Amino acid sequence: MAILPLRTKVPGPAPNVDIPNDIIDESLYYWKSNIFFSTYEVKSEVDRVLIYITLYITECLKRLVHCTMKYQGQQELHRLATSSFDIPGDAGFPLNGIYTKPDNPELMRQYFQQLRQETGIRLVEKVFDTKNGAPSKWWLSFAKKKFMGKSLSGP
Repeated sequence: MAILPLRTKVPGPAPNVDIPNDIIDESLYYWKSNIFFSTYEVKSEVDRVLIYITLYITECLKRLVHCTMKYQGQQELHRLATSSFDIPGDAGFPLNGIYTKPDNPELMRQYFQQLRQETGIRLVEKVFDTKNGAPSKWWLSFAKKKFMGKSLSGP
């Protein structure tokens, strides 16, 4: 899996760049259409990053369903991002078939954590971007949908 540069203040192994759109922005933008895919053709290492972020966005939305205010959402997604999680090669990782075990598992874990934290920060901004500050029902209505029939949290 590629370690792509990110526009972030979250510390981690990804190079920090000042660009208008990075892989997280792309994942958030295409999430609404990608969530309906039951299969996804992996053409490059970048696709593996996109797949992981797409699955992670769904996990975030499952948590945000229970939040009524932006502050609650920020706390919930920070807890999710920093909680224990599986990486490729671990028995509980749902996509071991398309990811290979990393040469440096600790670097992969750090990169995933950086992706998770930054994705959560940006997703909260999108979900709670309403006039009354309540979560967007449009985003939350897709919380039960599974990308490729998979979930990072298991069945």
